[in-house]
Amino acid sequence: MDFAWSEEQTAFKEAVIKFAQQQLNHEIVERDREGRFSRELWRECARFGIQGLPFPEEYGGGNADILTTMLTMEGLGYGCRDNGLIFGINAQMWSVQMPILTFGTEAQKRKYLPGLCSGALIGAHGMSEPGSGSDAFSLRTRADRRGDGYVLNGTKTFVTNAPMCDVALVFATVDPAKKMLGVTGFLIDKETPGFSVSPHIEKMGLRTSPMSEVVLEDCFVSEESRLGREGMGSRIFSDSMEWERSCILGSHLGAMERLVERCVQHARDRRQFGEPVGKFQSVANRIVDMKLRLETARLLLYQVAWLKKMGRSAVMEAALAKLYVSECFVQAGLDAIRTMGGYGYATEYEVERELRDSVGGILYSGTSDIQRNIVARMLGL
Repeated sequence: MDFAWSEEQTAFKEAVIKFAQQQLNHEIVERDREGRFSRELWRECARFGIQGLPFPEEYGGGNADILTTMLTMEGLGYGCRDNGLIFGINAQMWSVQMPILTFGTEAQKRKYLPGLCSGALIGAHGMSEPGSGSDAFSLRTRADRRGDGYVLNGTKTFVTNAPMCDVALVFATVDPAKKMLGVTGFLIDKETPGFSVSPHIEKMGLRTSPMSEVVLEDCFVSEESRLGREGMGSRIFSDSMEWERSCILGSHLGAMERLVERCVQHARDRRQFGEPVGKFQSVANRIVDMKLRLETARLLLYQVAWLKKMGRSAVMEAALAKLYVSECFVQAGLDAIRTMGGYGYATEYEVERELRDSVGGILYSGTSDIQRNIVARMLGL
């Protein structure tokens, strides 16, 4: 494995960092407090090329490989302090755009991908339900055959981007008796009769990324709206989760690096008992541990990207990365607050928001416990 970046890749990462620092951090404290999503910032990212980065040029993408995409997301996470905005973009790219690219018909690709890449459209992904979360394939949403299409009924919850989405990839079962083999994916436009979203779900963190329920009431969709064959939903979902677990964490690396630098600067500047607090071993050791977790997390994530670039399976590696990187991000937030003391706890210094935002990472795209179950199963346990 060679993780030596080319001059072009390094230059693009630096350009992403500069773009994010200059364009994406305006009024972040206020927007977080109000839970306010900025469609303009979403479009700014699309104009820069973020949403389309790894997708083919024929659909408005940048045709970048996964290692370049991972490095870009790392730079975006470092330069952009709006973790919610980055989370929403990642949720669309890996859970909506990538399934369309991989499993969609040519008509579906041309209908949705150019708009999703350009920022004209926003996509949401609906799998979790009030009664099914980690047990993803026990869903109750039904898709009953009706003429040349399907009638969907059910409720999806914790759907990122749902309040402002233009299209949603929703999973339903065509036959509960088949369990996971009955799960099927459908692309549903927001104007479709019977499709609605609930009021926003208020959250602990990632507040600039709105979330709500999606309600389907006798929602008819044509057969052309089905993504892949009947019963292929579990394969689509698993494939998108491998991509998401591989790529959504790239921004975590950037955020953790930003926290390490912030703590180093504070430890140099803050004086107690006549000397910088970084001279106290307990403070210095804590920052060293933050740095160690950052670098080991980076290697795990780069390994996943390299495996996928080589066309090899990365199910276990992606699960390990998802588990480790997300847990490291939470610990980095806690350590940063301990290092900065009252300043870290105060909203205006923006460190407490990093901790709140990090907690979501141990839940979405499969909880830490589920990642452990995946790894254990692949070890033969």
